[in-house]
Amino acid sequence: MTDNHEQVAMTGEELNELLRVRREKLAAIAARGIEPFGRKYNFSHHAREIIADFDKLEGQTARLAGRVVAIRGHGKASFAHLMDMSGRIQLYFRQDTIGEAAYENFGLLDIGDIIGVEGEVFRTQKGEISVKVTSFEILAKSLRPLPEKWHGLKDVETRYRQRYLDLIVNPEVRDTFVARSRVIQALRHYFDAQGYLEVETPMMHPIAGGAAARPFITHHNALDMRLYMRIAPELYLKRLIVGGFEKVYEINRVFRNEGISIKHNPEFTLLESYQAFADYNDIMALTEQVIAHVALEVLGTTKITYQGQEIDLTPPWPRVSMTEAIKKYAGVDFAAVKTVPEARAIADKLGVKYEAKQGIGGILNNVFEEVAEKHLVQPTFITGHPTEISPLAKRNKDNPDITDRFEAFIFAREIANGFSELNDPIDQKERFVGQVAQRDSGDDEAHMMDEDYVTALEFGMPPTGGLGIGVDRLVMFFTDNYSIRDVILFPHMRPQRD
Repeated sequence: MTDNHEQVAMTGEELNELLRVRREKLAAIAARGIEPFGRKYNFSHHAREIIADFDKLEGQTARLAGRVVAIRGHGKASFAHLMDMSGRIQLYFRQDTIGEAAYENFGLLDIGDIIGVEGEVFRTQKGEISVKVTSFEILAKSLRPLPEKWHGLKDVETRYRQRYLDLIVNPEVRDTFVARSRVIQALRHYFDAQGYLEVETPMMHPIAGGAAARPFITHHNALDMRLYMRIAPELYLKRLIVGGFEKVYEINRVFRNEGISIKHNPEFTLLESYQAFADYNDIMALTEQVIAHVALEVLGTTKITYQGQEIDLTPPWPRVSMTEAIKKYAGVDFAAVKTVPEARAIADKLGVKYEAKQGIGGILNNVFEEVAEKHLVQPTFITGHPTEISPLAKRNKDNPDITDRFEAFIFAREIANGFSELNDPIDQKERFVGQVAQRDSGDDEAHMMDEDYVTALEFGMPPTGGLGIGVDRLVMFFTDNYSIRDVILFPHMRPQRD
């Protein structure tokens, strides 16, 4: 028996030959009366447990189950490596231990097969912790070869389309998604401990609202009505605050019919929370505290390294207004701007594009995104967002042209958004009317009119602070992944072309 590592870089003819050989082995296994796609297997240990507790387990019998990822043979004795969820361990097969017939069955195994083994835990002469197999079962015959061991699966298109293969051959990818699960658990731990109630709100909305985004549209046949996949849960969560809940949160998917990039996927995971009798200052404190908590729970530190840059998440984070950030990084005092022509002149001077329909606030936001955002590497709260771009946020009591809103940035990427919620139904309806006018003029990301939400506000919503955190982007930071598609198990892809 020889080392049978198989190359991923092969011709179609070579691949077809390997597929043929595996089918022949499948038939040979069945001819021996062995079920090639087995049944339940009771295992006692994972690979990592045996390695970690070797001193206690040496000489004892263990049962493991996993995928064969390497085989090398030496006549009547062979070695293999078994990989399970926890890691890898070496297996030692001897003909005089398992018997001639079983050893012949072992010869029908390929890399990628899933087996269950029982045997004695020991250490080889070379010092490697192993299991001396006394019996084994074939649990699933692999009919396709895995990528070659040393080069792994590097093509990103294949990795995203065939994530199952990516998880098999790139263990660090599995680590990323284990970390993702831990991040979500840590978020829940924090909000639960703070007295928030986790809730679920509709995924399909009769009116798309809660964010400036283009929705996906569907149709409900029985009701004969158009529905929108939600772009945000915000308006439903705030209805719960009207109903008397004081602290609520939801972690779930939202859907936005937008482009795909390293920061965007059409469906992504969002955490939103709302706290009655609070304002945006309370929510800024909540934001920095929860993110620091997650870092400590998942990584054991609030100082992380992302793309070679050390990021210190320790609260408190700096708070800088939009106009202050523009003045710092572009030398322009937007606070002195009083007319749209003045705002346009500044944008023209800085080479920042804007649309004819945009007012001072919209142009201010464009300038901020172009000249200041890229400098916000360390955690920073940006405040003072124009009312023009914040239709659901409460106006600032000293300056009605801006709102009590913030965005949190890390590594020049928005990680969170929050504000003191607008609870004045008259003001809210006027802003919806303004948004409808924008939609009528061609802005399909502007808000729709939501009369029922206005009605809810008319019953009275207490002063409320709201927060949204992009969970996928948070996971990116905690796992040092540059693209959002590396932290979503099955990201959306263009159809494959022949």
